[in-house]
Amino acid sequence: MSENGQKDGPDFARGVEAGTLVAGVPLRGHVGGEPAMMVWTGDEVFVIGADCTHYHGPLDEGLVVGDTIRCPWHHACFSLRTGVALRAPAFDALPRWRVEQRDGRIYASGKVETHAGPAPVSAPRSVVIVGAGAAGFAAAHALRAEGYDGVIEMIGADPAQPYDRPNLSKDYLAGTAQPEWLPLRDPAWYRDNGVLLRLGRKVETLDPVAKRLTLEGGEAVSFDALLLATGAEPVRLPIPGADRPNVFYLRSVADSDRIIAACARAKRVAVIGASFIGLEVAASLRTRGLDVHVVAPEAVPMARILGPELGAHVRKLHETRGVVFHLEDTAIEIGEAGLTLGKGGALPADFVVIGVGVRPNLALAEAAGLATDKGVLVDEYLMTSAADVYAAGDIARWPDKITGEAIRVEHWVVAERQGQTAARNILGRRERFDAAPFFWSQHYDQAISYVGHAPSWDRCEISGDPASGDCAAVFYKGERKLAVATLGRDLESLKAEEAFEKAIGALV
Repeated sequence: MSENGQKDGPDFARGVEAGTLVAGVPLRGHVGGEPAMMVWTGDEVFVIGADCTHYHGPLDEGLVVGDTIRCPWHHACFSLRTGVALRAPAFDALPRWRVEQRDGRIYASGKVETHAGPAPVSAPRSVVIVGAGAAGFAAAHALRAEGYDGVIEMIGADPAQPYDRPNLSKDYLAGTAQPEWLPLRDPAWYRDNGVLLRLGRKVETLDPVAKRLTLEGGEAVSFDALLLATGAEPVRLPIPGADRPNVFYLRSVADSDRIIAACARAKRVAVIGASFIGLEVAASLRTRGLDVHVVAPEAVPMARILGPELGAHVRKLHETRGVVFHLEDTAIEIGEAGLTLGKGGALPADFVVIGVGVRPNLALAEAAGLATDKGVLVDEYLMTSAADVYAAGDIARWPDKITGEAIRVEHWVVAERQGQTAARNILGRRERFDAAPFFWSQHYDQAISYVGHAPSWDRCEISGDPASGDCAAVFYKGERKLAVATLGRDLESLKAEEAFEKAIGALV
C-alpha cells in the first residue's frame, strides 16, 4: 500500500498478463493488500516485498542487477530469489511469494519462509567483537545469519545498545524521529540469538598471541577470533572555553540527548564546522526553531568534498532556511554567552556544537602491536597483521581498488558492510571487501548521495542544475573516475555504484 493506505497497482494474487512485464523493471503491486513487486529478470519471475526493510524506500524504483535489487534511497541490496538482505544498511529479509504461470498470466500464491543459512563447516568456538556500533552489530547479525552457533560477545564502551547513529544528527535531533526508532534491534534479539552484550565496558589491553583481552577492572576475556570495531571520537578544539558545559560534540545518543535538552532553554546556537555533521546539526536545530550560526574556515561549505557548485548550493539551501554563515573565520574562544571570532567581534550563542571531524580510536590496536598507519591496516579480507584478528569500520584502512591506495572511510554503511564481510571471513568464506563506499546526507527535504571516494580530485563534471535538486557531480583524478555525488538522481547513483563494483572486479 502507499503511505495513504491505498492499494498500489495490481493484486498479484489475481495475476497479471505476462506481456505487461518489462525485463529488469519492477512492477509494483500487492498481494492481498501487502505491498509487493513482480520482477522479471533472466528467465525467471520473482514476487517479493516492495519496501526496503531499512527506511521503507520504494524498491520498485531501485536497480535490478542480476537476481538482486538495490534500494534507491540508501543502497541496501536484496536477493530476488530468497528475499534475504545481502548488504547493509538493511538487515531484515523481504517477504516473498511463490510464482505460478498459467494461461499467459503470472500469479503470486502462498508466502515462502526464509531460513538462516546452514552452519559453517569450520568456525571458531568464540568470536569477540570490540565495539557495539555499526560494524560490530552488522558482524554479530551476519554471524548468526550465516548459521554460526558459537559464542558471540560484543564489548562496547557506549552504555547504549547498538543504535542508528546517522539519525542522531538528522530526524532524531530535529525531533521528528521517536527514541524507539533508534535501536537497531530490541533487547530480545540479543537474548534470543545468544549475543552477549557487555556495554559501558572499556577494553584496556589486547594480547593477539594469547588471544586475550583485559577489560577495565581486570576481567580477562579470551577469544578464538576477534573483530576490532572501536570506531572514532570527535576531534576536540584546543581553544579556551571548549570544555564549558554549554559546549557539545555529537557522537553518541547521550550527546544528542544533551543537545536536545539544551534546546529547551535556548534561542540561539553556534555550530563550529561546516562538515556534513555540522550542517545536519544546523538543519535539525533550525527545524526546532533556533537561530543558527555556522562558523567555518572555508570559503564554500564542503567544497573540498562536493565541489564549489554543490557546496554553494548547500550553503544557499541552509541560508534560505535562515542559517547564518560566518565563513573564512574561526572561533578562538568560547565564553558563557558565545564565541570570540578570529576576525574580531563576538557571536552570541546560548550553546555551541562543535563538528570539526573525528579521529579513529587506535590506542588498543597500537598498544597490541598491530600494524597501523592512519588507521588499522587490513588486507582485502579485512584481516589485520595478527592472525584471527580483523578490523572494520572507522578504524580500518584497506586497499581500495578505485583510488589504488589504502584508504580509511568514516561512513556508516561502509562500516556495516565491512562488519558483514569480516564476519563471513571469520567463518572462512574468503570474501574480499569490494563494495564501493557510499553515504548519504540529509539537509531539510533534500538528500545528497555519494558513491566512491575522492579524497582529492582535479576535475569535477556537473550535469543538471543543483538549484533544481536534480544534478550529478562526477569527480576525476586524471582520467580515473573516483566518485559520484547526486541530488534527486537515485537511479543514477545506483548505476554509479554498480559501475564502480564492475571496475573493482576487473582489477581483482
